[in-house]
Amino acid sequence: MRQISASLVVLGAALFLASCGSTASEEQRGNGEGTIELAEFPDRPYWGDTHLHTDNSIDAFGFGVRLGPEEALRFASGEEVTSTTGVKARLARPLDFLVIADHSDGLGATKRLYDAPRMLIRDETLLRWHDMMHESPQQSQRAVAELINAAANDELPAALTADQEAQDEDTLDIWSRHLDTLDRYNKPGKFTALAGFEYTLMPDGNNLHRVVMFRDGSDKTKQTIPYPGLETKVEGLWDYMDAYAKKTGGQVLAIPHNSNVSNGLMFELTLADGSPMTAEYARRRARHEPVVEVTQIKGDSETHPFLSPNDEFAGFGVKGWELGNLPLTRRATPDMFGGSYIREALKRGLSLEQQLGVNPYAFGLVGSTDSHTALATADEDNFFGKHTGNEPAIKDRALQTQNLGTREGRFGWHYLAGGYAAAWARGNTRAEIFDAFKRREVYATTGPRMVVRIFGGFDFTEKDWGGDWVRAGYSRGVPMGGELTDSGKAPSFLISALKDPDGANLDRVQVVKGWVDASGNLQERVYDVVWSDMDRRRAAGGKIPAVGDTVDRTAATYTNTIGAAELRSVWTDPDYRGGQWAFYYVRVIEIPTPRWTLYDAVRFGIKLPADAMADAVAQERAYSSPIWIKPAAK
Repeated sequence: MRQISASLVVLGAALFLASCGSTASEEQRGNGEGTIELAEFPDRPYWGDTHLHTDNSIDAFGFGVRLGPEEALRFASGEEVTSTTGVKARLARPLDFLVIADHSDGLGATKRLYDAPRMLIRDETLLRWHDMMHESPQQSQRAVAELINAAANDELPAALTADQEAQDEDTLDIWSRHLDTLDRYNKPGKFTALAGFEYTLMPDGNNLHRVVMFRDGSDKTKQTIPYPGLETKVEGLWDYMDAYAKKTGGQVLAIPHNSNVSNGLMFELTLADGSPMTAEYARRRARHEPVVEVTQIKGDSETHPFLSPNDEFAGFGVKGWELGNLPLTRRATPDMFGGSYIREALKRGLSLEQQLGVNPYAFGLVGSTDSHTALATADEDNFFGKHTGNEPAIKDRALQTQNLGTREGRFGWHYLAGGYAAAWARGNTRAEIFDAFKRREVYATTGPRMVVRIFGGFDFTEKDWGGDWVRAGYSRGVPMGGELTDSGKAPSFLISALKDPDGANLDRVQVVKGWVDASGNLQERVYDVVWSDMDRRRAAGGKIPAVGDTVDRTAATYTNTIGAAELRSVWTDPDYRGGQWAFYYVRVIEIPTPRWTLYDAVRFGIKLPADAMADAVAQERAYSSPIWIKPAAK
């Protein structure tokens, strides 16, 4: 167990990448990607956003965005674009991959309504929305808030839901042109543009949305159109995915997100109708949904203080998102939290596997933005907001409430600037990125680009750091997302975390364990594994002293005079019990840094309210996908 000084981080990163067999040569064909050289093992994390909306989304256009897929791809790959509100926008570091996930329901519908001749609109509600969208950005946002509420309450105007054949023709046209755009911007080895859409299942306004992500190029994806979410069931989505795979030979997966506003419905212990969960349902869910989105603009879904009262870091990104579902028609109560947060879902999955023989919630973890500006930004000092109504051109965006009609709103400062998805892959191609998601060798961050890697096995020791530890990890264990079979010996883990090279130092690395005890009860524990300044910061009462705080609230700056550039350890479970069903994931926590709200306060000279100021500094983090251990089959 050790921490490594900042002066060694560059050398450590070089040795880390060199140990991955990056000089190995393999060929990859398919997806129209030709032949490129691939590493022997996944050699680095590729950074991306799998949840971005453009002007083709019914809500994003209504909220005011006027940037389309092409601008989104240009921006994500590093080019400068001009935002809808006229602000020059550019990422300090380009992304490696992007999924534009425009809503399948009403694809392009608000854009068509906006462009429609007023005299031809017969429905009074549609006419009012048309006029509101033309009146002002604020009125346009109110129109879409009304539309979302109508969709949640099954009260959409008949003109929007009638003539399915005509709607399908419009969707096919937009989808086909979109796929052509993706193919133009997909550059194997440099930038990966993946096809996808958002499936918006929303019973009674409760968020059961999924991002659907394809592995394939347009030769296959043009053989389908996005599947609608309203008035459907998730089993219908899985049927659609199966039909696509059978018809094309391609592959597709789904990513649930924002379980924190599902009012407990995302990770239930039963079927939707309250009947017992079946092995077939669990099997289908595990096969179609190998990863979940754990953090994004609309809050963090790792865990909640109510569920994890002994976890001092459990409250990140929770405030403001406990109000209930998407349209705020029903406030969440504590009994709903268990089905709304990821850690509890992972625990529930262990229990269900004991009963059914299959775990429906054995998923990997990713982050993404869910930005509706067509700009995939998760950097606190370069955050372009949830929608155009809180882009940085809006000088008091951190003070404004999100207008949701007459119901209680959320303050702008509750929005998070994260997150990103990191995929351990052998190269930057559609196939390699998708396959990393499929095998769950992925992790989430709330925005920073820390390099996090773990392997689980039964015989790892500190000596492994002196050799080719990545090869040892793959040959004698499993990476994040993998499964171990109980051998009668406590599992050990190779854990490595490097700071974001352009970001903050690391405070600590923790292992989160969940398990089923001998009485069948679900348990969890958070272990501090390695942290900065271990000689000085000694554990007291089972807790590690706080790392400190270098943030200057008057200037929105911080210094890396505390924390560590790299932390790594070989950790063995001290509470192992033979035959235990358990999972382990790693949480990496940075030193305190300014949030976007503090950057705004300094940039625009505004005074944040007391509660916003209290949350103007945060400790950003990464969540690895779990490694599971289970008894040998009898």
